[in-house]
Amino acid sequence: QERLVESGGGLVQAGGSLRLSCAASGRTCGSYAMGWFRQAPGKEREFVARISWSGADTLYSDPVKGRFTVSRDNTKNTVYLQMNSLKPEDTAIYYCAVHVRLGAYQSTNYDYWGQGTQVTVSS
Repeated sequence: QERLVESGGGLVQAGGSLRLSCAASGRTCGSYAMGWFRQAPGKEREFVARISWSGADTLYSDPVKGRFTVSRDNTKNTVYLQMNSLKPEDTAIYYCAVHVRLGAYQSTNYDYWGQGTQVTVSS
């Protein structure tokens, strides 16, 4: 069974940067598209970014477009999320997951969720 582990979260000031990693234990990471989602307290989980299995195609939500970059290294079974120009509204738990069904924006089309990593942006 695929297991995903996110890391790289932390506390950062507004305008700062963080790089999240999502390490996969199985072989799924290199065969499927992967996605990043986030969930702030009291809010629903929302789509952040998606990357195709090859890394050639990426997709971003409007709030992060131009600030976040998703990438992957299939030789390391790892997906990354580089987050620049962070804002307080980016504060959330960030999750990675495997994209298993059509529809990139819905969390129900993803599986094998990691435990998440907390990102806190102070103003």
